[in-house]
Amino acid sequence: MLSINILLGMIGAPQVVLIVVAVLLLFGGRKIPELMKGLGSGIKEFKKATKEDEETSDSKEEIK
Repeated sequence: MLSINILLGMIGAPQVVLIVVAVLLLFGGRKIPELMKGLGSGIKEFKKATKEDEETSDSKEEIK
């Protein structure tokens, strides 16, 4: 966990710009909205599944 904090501390504005430029070059301007839409729907599905799992585990605890 410590190594992640160290890596995140080393990322600055120049690195972010470089990452954005690399993504634009790899995917092009037209594909990025599609990728972000897919990412957003994936996150939404993950949160939904997590919520359903918590509700299921809560109901199982009430039965015991």
